[in-house]
Order: sequence, then C-alpha cells, then structure tokens
Amino acid sequence: MNINEDVFTENHKNRKDFFIFKRLMKYAKPYIMHIIISFILLGIVVGVELVQPMLVARGIDSIITRYDTIYSIIDNKGESPLKNEIYFEDTKLVKDEANDYPDALKARIVLYDEGYYFVKGLTEKEIAALEDIESKGSLTIDNKGFIEINGNTFDIKKLTEEELKLFRKDDFNELIRFAALFVIVVLLGSTMQYLMTLLLQYTGQKVIYEIRMDVFSHIQKMEIDFFSTMPIGKLVTRVTNDTETLNEMYTSVIINSVKNIFILVGIVIAMLSYNFRISMMTFMVMPVLILATIIFRKYSKTIYRRVRENVSKVNAFLSEHISGIKIIQIFAKEEEKYEEFIQINGELNKSNKDNIIAFSIFGPTIYFLRIAATSIVIFSGGRYVLEGIITIGALMALIQYVSRFFQPVQQLAEQFNVFQSAMASAERIFGLIDRESKMKEKEDAIVLDEIEGNIEFKNVWFAYKEDEWILKDVSFKVKAGETVAFVGATGAGKTTILSLIGKYYRVQKGEILIDGINISDIRTMSLRRHIGQMLQDVFVFAGDIESNIKLRNKEISKEDMIAASEYVNANKFIEKLPDKYKHKVYERGATLSSGQRQLLSFARTLVRKPSILILDEATANIDTETEKLIQDALYRIMKGRTTLAVAHRLSTIQHSDSIIVMHKGMVKEQGSHEELLDKRGLYYNLVQLQYNE
Repeated sequence: MNINEDVFTENHKNRKDFFIFKRLMKYAKPYIMHIIISFILLGIVVGVELVQPMLVARGIDSIITRYDTIYSIIDNKGESPLKNEIYFEDTKLVKDEANDYPDALKARIVLYDEGYYFVKGLTEKEIAALEDIESKGSLTIDNKGFIEINGNTFDIKKLTEEELKLFRKDDFNELIRFAALFVIVVLLGSTMQYLMTLLLQYTGQKVIYEIRMDVFSHIQKMEIDFFSTMPIGKLVTRVTNDTETLNEMYTSVIINSVKNIFILVGIVIAMLSYNFRISMMTFMVMPVLILATIIFRKYSKTIYRRVRENVSKVNAFLSEHISGIKIIQIFAKEEEKYEEFIQINGELNKSNKDNIIAFSIFGPTIYFLRIAATSIVIFSGGRYVLEGIITIGALMALIQYVSRFFQPVQQLAEQFNVFQSAMASAERIFGLIDRESKMKEKEDAIVLDEIEGNIEFKNVWFAYKEDEWILKDVSFKVKAGETVAFVGATGAGKTTILSLIGKYYRVQKGEILIDGINISDIRTMSLRRHIGQMLQDVFVFAGDIESNIKLRNKEISKEDMIAASEYVNANKFIEKLPDKYKHKVYERGATLSSGQRQLLSFARTLVRKPSILILDEATANIDTETEKLIQDALYRIMKGRTTLAVAHRLSTIQHSDSIIVMHKGMVKEQGSHEELLDKRGLYYNLVQLQYNE
C-alpha cells in the first residue's frame, strides 16, 4: 500500500469513527440535562485548578516575602494616631498605613543572610537606594553591624525572634486567612469534582444499560442459524467487555478530555500573563511533545484494536471449550486444547506487552519534557527574579503551571487510546446490531390470540446453505387435533420441518400455513406462544425447579405448575428433592438425570397449554421405566391438540393419525401405521430393520 492509500484509509477510518461516535451520542440524548450540569461543574473544577497557583503566588508575594514596608520613626514622647505600634528599646516604630509624614525620617526592615535587620534614620532617597541595592542582591552588612547607603553609614539592629513575631503579627494573621481561603477553594473543587463524577457515573450507567439491553434484545431476535456460525464467547464479549469499554468512554474519557483541553488552554493563558518571554522559552519543548504524542497515538491505536480482538478470541475459545469439556476429557484431548490455548493466549499476551512498551516509552518521554520545561522556567525565571522583573510568587506559579501542563497532555494521549478502544468496541456492537435477522418481522404482522392448529406445507423448499436443499417441494396437511409423526433416515429433513413451523428459519420457496395464514404474516412471539416444543437436548437454566418450569412467567400460578408436573409424572422426582420446587438447579441441570431433565421440559411446555405440540425425539433420552410413566400422560396431553412428532423408536408413533415418511428431503409416503405397512415401502423396511435389531 502506498502513502496515498494509507492516507485514504486513515481518513476513511476517522470518518467512520466520527459517525460511530455520533451514533453513540444518540444514546446520551435523553440525559442531555445531566451532561449540561456536568459541564457546568466541570467549568468550576477547571477554574479551581487554574486559580490555585495564582493564590499560592499571591500568598508568597503579599505575605511571606513582604519585608520591605516603610516605617516612621517617632519620639517616645510623641503621640501617634497610628496603629500597629512596635517598640524597640527607646524607639517606637509605627507602620505607615494611613498617613504620610514627608518630613520625618524613615526606618527600613531588610532581609539579609536569613535574618531580619532594622535600619533607622533614612530619608526617602536613601530608602529608594536601599531598595535598589536589595533588588540587585548586592546588600552587604559589615562585621561591625553597619550598612552604607549613598556614602552614609547607618547603624543596624538584628530583630529578635519576639520582635520579628511582633513585627509580622499582621502577616501571620493574614497568612491564616489566606490558608483558610485556599482550603475553601480546594474543598469547593473537590466537592464539584465529586458531584460531577457521581452524575457522570449515573448517566454512563444509564446509557450503557440501554446499549446492553439493545444488544441483548437484538441477539434474541436473531435466527437460529446465526448462533450456529457466531461463537457464543464473542456474543458474550459484545454484551459485557465491549459495553464496559463504552462505559469508560461515557463516564471518563469525554468529560476528562474536555477538562484537560480547558486546563491546557488556561495554563497557556496564565503563563503568558505572568511573563511572555519565559512562557515562550518553555513552549520550545512543544514540537517534541506534539511529535511524541502523534507517534504514540498512531501505534497505540493499532495495538488497542489488536488487544480487543484477542480478548474476544480468548473469550470465544473459553466459552466453547468449557461448555464442551466433557467431550475433551472423554477423548483425552486436554494436551491438544492446552496447546491451542497457549497460542491464543500468547497472541493476547503479545498485544498487551506491545501496549505496555508503548506506554513505557511515552510516559518517560513526557516526564523528561516536563523536567526540561521546568528547568527552563527555573533558570530564566530565577534570573528575572534577581533582576527584579518578576516576583518569587510569580516564579512559583510558573513552575506549578509547567508541572500541571504535562499531566493533561499525558492523560489526553491515554484517553485517546481508551477512546479508540471504545470506537473499536462500538464498531463491533453496531456491527452486531446492524446485522439484520433473516426472520425480520413485517410491520403489519398479525397477532393471534388463539389458533385451532391446522397446519399446511405447500411446495416448501429450504436450504441452510444456498443450493444445498434440505427440503424439496414438501407438501402435506395436518388437521387440528391430529397427531402426525415424521420418520426417515438421518438427514432426511424431519427436524427441519419442525423448526420451520416455529419460524426459526425462513423458507426459500413455498408457504407454511397455520389456520390458513402464512406464518410469515404472523408475529413470531404470537405464533410461538401457541406452540409447545419438547426437544431431545433439554436445556436447564441455573436457578431452581420452579423457575425452570415457569421460566419466570408471573402469569403461571403455582397450582398450574404443580398440576402440569403431576400430569407428566415429574412430581414423582420433584417431591423427593430436599427443597422440592425450590430445589437449587445448576446450569444445564448438571445434578439432574437425563430423564429428570426431560420430564422437567414436559412440565415446562404443558404448563403453557399450547395448541400445537412438537416432539423432537422427546423420549430418546428416557429410560424404559420413565418412558412408561410419561407415555400415558403424553396420549392424554395430545388429545385435542395438534401434535407433530419425530421419534427414533417407531413403537412410540404407531398410534399416530398419520405418519409421513421422509427420504432425502422429500415426502415419500404418508398414511397410518397399518396403511404404510400394507404398502411394504420405506416405512415397512424401517419397521422391519428396527424390530430385527
């Protein structure tokens, strides 16, 4: 693939991601007010984070490093209208807050060698000269305790600890107020962050709930053939892992990405406002930062998709092989399956390692750039402090902003990976949802409140795969209340006929009529509600006996459940269980025998009082003693109901009203047991073969 093709593919993928994201946002539309409130809270959180370095700078400049206040010197005998009096031996210092005394000599407090010194008797010019000396860092005090300013020598006195506390009493009080303000601001930000997170999690869970329900609902509507080709593990991954990845996008990535962008913009503006030159020197690392982020984004995007694909493969493998563990153990294939899992797990392990390597390179790169930018600020900013261009507080604010600048950049890169993973998951989810069922309902489908049970096949052709016909021009009629049995060799199409009646597959040619209505015009749920189907392979859900009979249908009373169980003699084994109908049942009915599971399925079917019964080798797994228990019940159940049966034991269908003999997908013979024996055709041969065996 050449460069132009690469660009085209990338652009196509970006457009595809855009439409997927747009589709995902439709799920969030009902919760738009929650999202708006979250963004308002986000604005407060961002504001709080950006203002913290400013508060620290203000506290340093206006409180901690404030030692250059000018003081007036007044005689002990003089009366002062001013406040904040400080006494040093025979001299009273009064902080000049409200009035200006131009004729009075001034005093000055200076910081030198980690100590505070008091200088008195200064003129305004000498005060200005002293400030200039301090700003240049060239202040010196000789070993005799004198300082020289503009050719004049002044006596100085070092303040004691008590004098210093008294001197800075107001500063201490203001520092307490500032600390309280800072704590309030931090608490405000934390509270808003908590409320925003809570609201986003609530909204995200609601959205994911809707998506998960849509996926599961769509899976339920798919035709049986779909589950024959789609690994169950992949479907489980769609409903669980993939939706959970979307949950992270809704609750974290979107809002935090916006937050980080706002913080980056705010930090840039704040830094430029403090000092343009220092900020521009710091931003020299930006090209390297952008390049590193682009490279990381490119590789991590591919790696993330590979990780999700391999997770899906592992889930599919585990689902299939854990379900079939009995067969694996019977044929002693543990070693072979272990080797297969090593390969699949190895692919997942490799993709995860690639992901770790990408992060292990990107993380230190960001850290190095942050240290480089901080060094630039300290070097250039420190020089500007010495030159009096910026204050120490401003320098500290710039250092904090630089440190905070790289955290959002790294988070954005990581959130982009999660976003890409979410897009990959969403693509798979929507790919599943967009896959139309071959059994799609008609908008004007008929709902049947009740049916008589007349069934007719008219020239039906059916194939699971194109041109590989399972049924070929099959036609027959079953009157309401009749019992019709299907016999024939394996692969003749018997079970397929029963599956088509329940609309589990759609016929390619011909029609299937129920009470004269084409089943394609009947709503599927309405049709299946009137059909009771009992299969050879009985599936038992985890729960208890009652939940497996009722299938959590609240319309079925306990009395009806018990009556149905007694009708098929299932109560004989249920009553012997420790908790009877509340007895715990594990998945697939592992603690029940084949016969017990079959009796349970009989009760499950009959409690719904279906108009049509379908028996597909329903007694094949039942021992002779158990078969005798249900045989009489079956005859009573079938009375007054249309019954279609496929039986391996021909003895169980001899009393059927009609027997249809299938051969290679076609109806070869039809009639009663006696009539077919008299014909001495296929049925006669099957009976003779079975009795000889």
